[in-house]
Amino acid sequence: MPTHYSAPMCITPRQARDLMGANPSAVILDVRTRKEYQTGYIPRAVCIPESSLRSQSRRALPNKSALILVYCKGGSRSASACKMLVSLGYTNVYDFGGINSWPYDIVSG
Repeated sequence: MPTHYSAPMCITPRQARDLMGANPSAVILDVRTRKEYQTGYIPRAVCIPESSLRSQSRRALPNKSALILVYCKGGSRSASACKMLVSLGYTNVYDFGGINSWPYDIVSG
């Protein structure tokens, strides 16, 4: 997989899980609302709601070349958030869709 590109790349949940395992410092970004996040989330995920991403990204995601794996509930917000991150200069952004299609471990809320 490429490490630098100008558009977000869509990957499968399995590819995301493999990247998480191979990159312990990867940012796993949940762009759902805090209320949704509290119902259950992928281990190590940080919650920055899509609606707050533009204003919080500089502080919360200071390394624009960090590996960022993005998900939401069904895939729409993660796609939008990935496009936004790329437009803000992030270079290693992957969209793996929604937690609804995540077949692996979830931390219960």
